[in-house]
Amino acid sequence: MTLPFLKRLRPENYLSLVALVVLFILSSLASPYFLQVQNLLNILKQVSYSGIIGLGMAFVIIGGGIDLSVGSMTAFIGAIAILVVNALGGGPWAITAAWLVALALGVGAGLFNGAVVTKGRVAPFIVTLGTMAIFRSLTLYIGNAGQFVSQSDLYGNMGMSSLLGVPTAVLVFFGLAFLLSGLLNRTRYGRYACAVGSNEKVARYSAINVDRIRLLTYVITGAMVAVTGVLLSSRLNSVNSSNGAVNFEMDAIAAVVIGGTPMTGGRGTIWGVVIGAIILGMINNMLNMLSVSAYLQGTVKGLVIIAAVFIQRGSSKAARS
Repeated sequence: MTLPFLKRLRPENYLSLVALVVLFILSSLASPYFLQVQNLLNILKQVSYSGIIGLGMAFVIIGGGIDLSVGSMTAFIGAIAILVVNALGGGPWAITAAWLVALALGVGAGLFNGAVVTKGRVAPFIVTLGTMAIFRSLTLYIGNAGQFVSQSDLYGNMGMSSLLGVPTAVLVFFGLAFLLSGLLNRTRYGRYACAVGSNEKVARYSAINVDRIRLLTYVITGAMVAVTGVLLSSRLNSVNSSNGAVNFEMDAIAAVVIGGTPMTGGRGTIWGVVIGAIILGMINNMLNMLSVSAYLQGTVKGLVIIAAVFIQRGSSKAARS
């Protein structure tokens, strides 16, 4: 017998939650240190940075696109934020200016990606593959392939700050998830984004401005990248031009897919992204506690992504039948 409210839920909407619960139980059995409060907070802190990007990436994928440039963009924006802080003396006004410059760069980069995709009619994969190389190259050039180091202790303190023991990055992550969940589920824009990703032609016939909707998905992602760029660079008080935020695009996309959003677009949930990010963090944490080689963690992550796609395909076929 199936409860009525479960019939209204897509399997992918709760399978990720079931996976999180199962993984939580297995991790607590695998290591006595897993349930320590500090360890759980560390997991949340680690996943917050790529998770914030994943919140924006969800809009892009739901709208039928993809963005591979987010990792390189994070490093570039974080580096520029540090340069601004150093140039203005490292005080509170310098940090405020760094935030404003970072957000402007993130929105501008998102506008560029979105404009080339929508107005230039170039495939999102190609556009963002190109900008991924551009942002990384610019970061390497400006930093002479070295590190950008902040001279402000205040900037570093911001990245390491917490409220009632909860790291600031975690609070920002969940706060943005709450806001963007409302944007996706309770606004006309959210409904239009799903419509565009589901069937672009039907959306155009329904008088939806497809280009504008899709452009805004990249702008949202750019803004989320800017937030991560500042938070990550302030946490480390530096940015490495060669490997800063490397593979963040993979982590963000993985969180979206594991959270139940299909790569074909058309539907998805923001809180699913949060769950997907936490699942990835718990997997990495468990592998570290079991002393599994760090070089194998990418293999595990890739297998998890593939498994999530197969589960989505199976649930979609079951729903149609």
